Amino acid sequence: MSTMDILWLVAAAMLLIAGILASTRVLGGPTTLDRLIALDMSIALTMCGLALWAGTSGDSSVVSAIVAIALVNFVGSIAVARFRVRDDKR
Repeated sequence: MSTMDILWLVAAAMLLIAGILASTRVLGGPTTLDRLIALDMSIALTMCGLALWAGTSGDSSVVSAIVAIALVNFVGSIAVARFRVRDDKR
């Protein structure tokens, strides 16, 4: 196993751990903004995973998918932040 293979595995493991942490925040976030930030983070992790795949395989066809996901995520985040209802105080 080469050094680059070990680096790819470490990067994939870090993305997996970050995805697990983001999903726990989505499920247990106390406010809607916490959940929104966690969803943005999970989409960013998806983009990082695609970039990791592109770097591993040498296939650059997923770069357009990364750009499309980034644009849709930006528009969705702005829409949710603009039209969200304020949380009730507990």
